[in-house]
Amino acid sequence: LNFIPQNASVIIKINNLTKLKSELKNNNFLKPLASTTNYDHILGRIKALENIQSDTSGILAFTEIDSLKSEFVYISEKPLSFVNPDEEKSPTIESVTFEGRSYNRYEIGQSTFFSIELNQQIILGSSLKLIDAVISNSNTSEIDPVLNALIETSNIDKSASIYLDLEKSNWLDDYVLKSDSTIRFSGFADWITFDIEPSQDFLQLNGISIVNDLTKNFLKLFKNTRPSLGDLSSKMPAKTDAFISFSFDNYDVFAQNQKDYLEAAFKRDSVFNTVEEIGIMFIENKKAVILSTYGAENITRFLENKSSSNTVYMGRETFELTNNKFLYDYFNPLLKDFKANYYTISDNTFIFSEELEVLQGIIQDNSSGTTFDKSMLYETARKVLADESSIVFMGNKKGMEGILKMHCTKELFDEFNKTPASNYIFAGQIVADVNFYHTNIIIQKKYKEKVRNTISALFRVELDSDLATNPQFVKNHRTNKKEIVVQDQENNLYLISTKGKILWKKQLNGKIQGKISQVDLYKNGRLQLAFTTGSEFLILDRNGKEVAPFTMNFPGGNLNELAVFDYEGRKNYRFVITQGSKVFMYNSKGKIVRGFKYTQAASPVLSAPKHIRIGNKDYLVFMLENGDLKIMNRVGKSRVKVNEKIDFSSNSTYLYKNNFIVTDKKGTLYSIDTKGKVSKTKLNFSEDHGIDATIKTLVTNNENILSIKGKNVTLDLGVYTHPHIFYVHDKIYVSVTDIQSQKVYLFDSNALPIENFPVFGYSMIDLDDIDNDRKIEFVCKDQENAIVLYKIN
Repeated sequence: LNFIPQNASVIIKINNLTKLKSELKNNNFLKPLASTTNYDHILGRIKALENIQSDTSGILAFTEIDSLKSEFVYISEKPLSFVNPDEEKSPTIESVTFEGRSYNRYEIGQSTFFSIELNQQIILGSSLKLIDAVISNSNTSEIDPVLNALIETSNIDKSASIYLDLEKSNWLDDYVLKSDSTIRFSGFADWITFDIEPSQDFLQLNGISIVNDLTKNFLKLFKNTRPSLGDLSSKMPAKTDAFISFSFDNYDVFAQNQKDYLEAAFKRDSVFNTVEEIGIMFIENKKAVILSTYGAENITRFLENKSSSNTVYMGRETFELTNNKFLYDYFNPLLKDFKANYYTISDNTFIFSEELEVLQGIIQDNSSGTTFDKSMLYETARKVLADESSIVFMGNKKGMEGILKMHCTKELFDEFNKTPASNYIFAGQIVADVNFYHTNIIIQKKYKEKVRNTISALFRVELDSDLATNPQFVKNHRTNKKEIVVQDQENNLYLISTKGKILWKKQLNGKIQGKISQVDLYKNGRLQLAFTTGSEFLILDRNGKEVAPFTMNFPGGNLNELAVFDYEGRKNYRFVITQGSKVFMYNSKGKIVRGFKYTQAASPVLSAPKHIRIGNKDYLVFMLENGDLKIMNRVGKSRVKVNEKIDFSSNSTYLYKNNFIVTDKKGTLYSIDTKGKVSKTKLNFSEDHGIDATIKTLVTNNENILSIKGKNVTLDLGVYTHPHIFYVHDKIYVSVTDIQSQKVYLFDSNALPIENFPVFGYSMIDLDDIDNDRKIEFVCKDQENAIVLYKIN
């Protein structure tokens, strides 16, 4: 130890050099760094050690000349053997003299270094001047007692231990951190020591940090506090990319430590004296702060005096704050560069954000149960961290990128991106103990993700006005992915991308009736949007431009939803518009189909006609106000005569078990075969009941009873939309929404609820795999003026 340079800031005790080199070489995270500039700067000076084989212990010490240059010495017991990477050439060895001492000068491959044997030890180094200095000072230098104690207690079973003297690490700040970064290594602690434990997919630095009572260090904020379990993860969204939390068992002790650290004249008052944990979340490059308390009354009253307005979102009150700097005032230096503009309360937890949208996203994920404690990042990190901590950090690649970009040099950021970081989690932990702090840093490959049905809100888009229609998916023929169309009450039609970007907005003359259909008018794979408003029939191209001649006005208005028929699946479309008792059928050229004879019904048509195909026959079904059910052929002549008069409910006609089915307002189910035979089943439903059906599946809901294939589910009392059947990836999903309590329910074909439902939503949903990853997304109304897209993972 006497040969360690007095100004060494990094010291590594190597217990087995050959083992250490093998472990580092085979670590999959570190491998890509071997060719980077920073790696070469840090380890390039000790390439000589790559040519040494030794199973004995040794000490490697670095001294920094400046932020661009370092020198090293390596002190080891004999014997050492040298290996030349170029097997065809022998090492070049010559004797040189410096300051009266004889040294061996080695050239092995690209490495040049010097050695001397002294007192049964070998001293190697990159500089004759440095070796000479440590030898000259060895008899008079005093070993730092802290370093000596740390080395004495290090784990000799590990291949190496590292010791950082942070009082001498200004060069590390200059080398790693931006000049305007709010964090510094120097001033964090006095000493940090780690045992190095690398394996193929795992790298752990496990040790302790030491703080001197006479110095000002960050870790002294946690002096005389005890670590806690922490429970913020259940309040944080699963999409959190990184978070850091600070815990203490006694706020008053922390406040006194804070006063000493800041050298403040007085200690803050006790408004926040019930706070036990402070968490900072990094979510898609945005920050949010969460405070966990054991009593919320004083803080609630304090915040009420700083609040200017409040709104309700998904049943949770959110507040806007007039003073956004108080968190910094109370929790500096734990919390910097954050403006608390909005907040909400959940039990005894306060969540703050700079942007309202971020806070709403957190509320969404809390409501759907898509929380951080269920994420792969959390589950992987939790398995390798202690349960209790004073400081804990977890992050994925995106979270690390955000932090590195904020605080570190561009060179370090660029080289981080050369690692396989997307497959790893990054975690750190500090646990306060008596007179020292357990310190743990981990890089761990993610565990294989389990199949689960967690639900996450991908994005929320606010429109210029309240919604007039429910959002629905339409296909982008360029990407083969789905996008969203929706109309607001100002009659603006929006196309919104898979990522939540508004691609265009088009003003229409009225509200769209029913759903929008997609057609391929020119049979070239390019899709258009076809629909009716109250008085128009329109077709728009992908860019929202009207397609001639499909801008048709119908004086008097009162149009039903557009019906689009494609009899043979050859894109020879028939567009059917019904206006009162009038029926108009157009072809793909925008011309009236002259061969279609059913142009005038005996009574107003109630809704868009349906095209149903049974075998090789086409049936066009019209429901009339006078109770007639007209089932026609392609040319508009009667194909099936139905003699029964039906007082139709608000439901459509469906094909079920090769029969046409409808219901009346008294809840009677009518089943009509292709010969016109009518069978009736009295279901005793209320007038506003709902049904949906496929060829093999019948779904009904009456009040709070949902029936799927005859299996009943009793829902909470509420006001429900009609049920809707979705068929995605060979699986049936059934959805209803309680618009009174804003809950979306989803079931499978066996009437079993999908895990983590219901979730918040204000309308019927549309559901599909919009990005072709075989995971389901669904979109719905979110409050009155926004849409939200969810993903089932």
